[in-house]
Amino acid sequence: MTTTAQLDPYDAVILVSFGGPEKPEDVVPFLRNVTRGRGIPDERLEVVGEHYYRFGGRSPINDQCRELIAALRTEFDARGIATPIYWGNRNWDPYLADTLHRIGADGHRRVLAITTSAYPSYSSCRQYRENLFDATRGTALQVDRIRQYADHPGFVAASVDAVSTGLDRLATDGVDTERTRLVYVTHSIPAAMSEASQRATRGYVSWHRTVMAEVTRQVSARLGTDYQADLVYCSRSGAPGQPWLEPDVNDHLKSLAGQGIGSALLVPIGFISDHMEVIYDLDTEAAETAEELGLDFVRADTAGVHPAFIRGLVDLALERAGAARGQRPDQSVIAGGEIGAYECPADCCLNLRDPDRPALCQR
Repeated sequence: MTTTAQLDPYDAVILVSFGGPEKPEDVVPFLRNVTRGRGIPDERLEVVGEHYYRFGGRSPINDQCRELIAALRTEFDARGIATPIYWGNRNWDPYLADTLHRIGADGHRRVLAITTSAYPSYSSCRQYRENLFDATRGTALQVDRIRQYADHPGFVAASVDAVSTGLDRLATDGVDTERTRLVYVTHSIPAAMSEASQRATRGYVSWHRTVMAEVTRQVSARLGTDYQADLVYCSRSGAPGQPWLEPDVNDHLKSLAGQGIGSALLVPIGFISDHMEVIYDLDTEAAETAEELGLDFVRADTAGVHPAFIRGLVDLALERAGAARGQRPDQSVIAGGEIGAYECPADCCLNLRDPDRPALCQR
């Protein structure tokens, strides 16, 4: 027997993601959506679009969202949860506003959002909340969200397995993995945005370092080797004079080679799936850099639809539903993050271009 009761008061769930083009003619319109309001000419967007054209003009992110929804549906069904799961993107079809309109038309009123970004910052959290606010303005829908989840045991377990498997792949190639450097990679953001993330959370960088340390600890304990780890960044954009988080992954690989380190395992800890930043910046550019340096190189998997990660997302949805019903979470079951961190103060991960822009789930 299936029921929606476990997720009461929520009668619908929405997966909220970034979106991406699905064919070459989508690329420039998609990039216009991403950069709207910044005055970037189409000629520049065509240059940026080469990352997509190199892969047939199709981003993998939409297919990965479909796989994620299917995995969540399977886990819901296994737990007897009949609540429907919808999908809306910020920058491409299915658009967030269109999906929320459909949710309302289907008779739902209380919606729980799961975003495909696991860390706090403007671009990875608040901007999604701004888009949700805009999309629900003037509707009868009430939308809440699960909390940030990068340090939840489900995400950590998926990452530990990915690192262990990556080291096994290097060992199969004859690499002495006891000296392999673990290089954790996340999306670079402007330094000012990183600083803004520290106003009401422990901050974008600190979150990553916490997760990196825990994954490394568990991998080291599992394999009996005290692994060394670094946090680096990819996908820098913006004006050359604007400070962004560093070091860049390619520069760091060069530094490792200069130190005599012969192998590196790249761990895309900042991403939950193999979207464009992973397959271009890491699987293409960083892999080419490693080959030029003669550095043995493997890229670990993202969490994707790892069973522990999927179970963790459902646990987080149940945790949020319990909180909405006024129940205190079972601390022995729910771990990681900040219990009850479902709403954010007004200055949390502030929009530096438009500080007064309202966002959903704000107190």
